[in-house]
Amino acid sequence: MFLDLKCIVSYFINFTPDFRTMKKVAFHTLGCKLNFSETSTIARSCEDEGYYKVDFKEIADIYVLNTCSVTENADKECKRLVRQVLKINPNAYVVIIGCFAQLKPEEIAKYEGVDLVLGATEKFKLPSYLNDLSKQDIAEIHSCEIEDADFFEGAYSIGDRTRAFLKVQDGCDYKCTYCTIPLARGISRSDQLQNVLKNAKEISERAIKEIVLTGVNIGDYGKGEFGNKKHEHTFLDLVKALDDVEGISRLRISSIEPNLLKDETIDFVSNSKIFVPHFRIPLQSGSDELLKKMKRRYHTKLYKERITRIKDKMPDCCIGVDVIVGFPGETEELFQQTYNLLNELDVSYLHVFTYSERANTEAVEMKGVVDKGVRHQRSKMLRILSAKKKRAFYEKNIGTTRTVLFEHENKDGYIQGFTENYVKVKVHYDPGLRNQSVKVKLNDFAEDGNIHAEILN
Repeated sequence: MFLDLKCIVSYFINFTPDFRTMKKVAFHTLGCKLNFSETSTIARSCEDEGYYKVDFKEIADIYVLNTCSVTENADKECKRLVRQVLKINPNAYVVIIGCFAQLKPEEIAKYEGVDLVLGATEKFKLPSYLNDLSKQDIAEIHSCEIEDADFFEGAYSIGDRTRAFLKVQDGCDYKCTYCTIPLARGISRSDQLQNVLKNAKEISERAIKEIVLTGVNIGDYGKGEFGNKKHEHTFLDLVKALDDVEGISRLRISSIEPNLLKDETIDFVSNSKIFVPHFRIPLQSGSDELLKKMKRRYHTKLYKERITRIKDKMPDCCIGVDVIVGFPGETEELFQQTYNLLNELDVSYLHVFTYSERANTEAVEMKGVVDKGVRHQRSKMLRILSAKKKRAFYEKNIGTTRTVLFEHENKDGYIQGFTENYVKVKVHYDPGLRNQSVKVKLNDFAEDGNIHAEILN
């Protein structure tokens, strides 16, 4: 039996939203995986209220920038993006949220074209601020004292990537002398374990095969779980509980402090059903003298011990390292200590950050300022070292059999994905491979530095 065409047309006219009249909202995220998880959650809350989400490059009624303020470049990027969206739609309502919005709301409010600035606690209430989209001569600010950001707002990303970023922790109680994150996000606090498991299950039910755990200081998980400073659960408790969630193919740990990555956690991951052999462990400096000035909570000896234990338990494990160059007092000798340590360590790649002065941090007042040209040169040296480390790690994996989770895009006739241990591979495009975990053999280097693979089975 065929439905009457007039009935179908009538149904869509009367019972479905008119997308021509729905307000369109576009989102863009700067910074870390935590920001991505929060942007995705805030976007869903807007869609639940009847807004229609579009790509950031399209014409929208509302543009929302979720900002970062780890470096000076992130601040400049925010200002550039505001100019960009106003070229797309000069009458658009522009909203700035995130870390930069919490730290410098008055400064952002002066940007031409910005209408609304929401701080750390208010960003999750975005839909309630969108009743009047009239352009403002002076941006409206809704910010809080950072001490008021003492409760946890859950978040996870879906729909944008093959993997989901699951927020398990927020804020930080560390006082690193270069860092503004405690000023932007407040004290360390955690999601309740049962809620993390519920969110992980929801993600798995959407056929998302990989979850990346994210937060500001995820190794501190458990603190503030029930509104107090006590640790009701530990990070190891979290890892063990997530290992039993059905429907997840992979769990990946994002950045974790070396002093909080305990031997027990390394040992458990090495025998896990779904946690993959991949860690990102900040070093920041290979000089104990500079680590002390940075107020880091470890020495290079402990860092080396962590790397050694990981490689003993998981020889094929991928290890990424965060490092800062040009911190005040970094002499040529101290930089060389960092370079030599990284060169010796069995790590896979580096995230190199050039130190930039941040207001209201201890480091900005320190003596021994490093010339910006010297900072740039040292950064370049470490990026070259990173490329060598990555190639050496990839070479070790050639000839092995791995499981690849393929992405969605067709890139010049190829589809790409990552192995469990974070080797990026490519095969000839086949739409049937999208979001699939497939056994492959790693064959040789491609021109772009990734690995050609051969599908097995």
